[in-house]
Amino acid sequence: MSYQPSNLSIRASSFGKFFDCAYSWEGEHLLGKRKPAGLRALLGTGVHAGTAAFDSARLANADISPDDAAGVFVDSLHHPEYDVDFSNDELKLAEAERIGLVLTSRYCTEIAPQFQYVAVEMRLEPLVIDCGGGTNITLTGTMDRARVAESDDGTIIPDVKTGTRVVTNGVANIKSRSAQTGTYQLMYEHTARERTAGAQIIGLGTTSKTPIAVSAVFDARRVLVGTDEAPGLIQLAADMFRAGLFPPNPQSYLCSKQYCSRWDSCIYHE
Repeated sequence: MSYQPSNLSIRASSFGKFFDCAYSWEGEHLLGKRKPAGLRALLGTGVHAGTAAFDSARLANADISPDDAAGVFVDSLHHPEYDVDFSNDELKLAEAERIGLVLTSRYCTEIAPQFQYVAVEMRLEPLVIDCGGGTNITLTGTMDRARVAESDDGTIIPDVKTGTRVVTNGVANIKSRSAQTGTYQLMYEHTARERTAGAQIIGLGTTSKTPIAVSAVFDARRVLVGTDEAPGLIQLAADMFRAGLFPPNPQSYLCSKQYCSRWDSCIYHE
């Protein structure tokens, strides 16, 4: 290992992937083994850029239109800030642009008006987790792609998700979303010193049919902190970091050469 497991700082936005496949996560975020993203990932980044620009402008009472947000999307799609392997996906650039323009426009006109945002991709105060035995991990960063909104029930954390599986039969998919959104809930509460009422998933489907949906509010933090009957993911993560164990998950749908930087050297997917 080329890192010190006793005192680690990790980005809060990566915590969800840690519980998907800790072995892959270790390779990417601790060992620095990275690979170029595919076009579909770039499409998601572009949609997030356009929608965040729209929400940020509205929050600042600045003039912005869906067309302006679409312009931000197109600029992000055609000028990526990271390496992209355009051959690493069946999607073509022209189709990605069409999908992204539809999603950006639908978000601005159909979804954004449903929310009263008070922060967009808010920067969070570092949260230190004592793993015991002299081992600490510190969660840092911003609520990448997430917002803070006020609702009748209190403060909620809506998280914008893109992908081919985020909307199923017209319903936003919350399965396996609690690790990341729960982390955002806990870190927002640590930063703002107030309790959240829950999280929501805003699903923007990047298939050709461009489905969109918003989930019901759910308490993602419960998965992080646990219950009287079951330990939370925070406790399980602390045990794993203290022991230096990062187990693989060959059943992950991200377990493929396309997504994992450790694929070529990993024996567990065989």
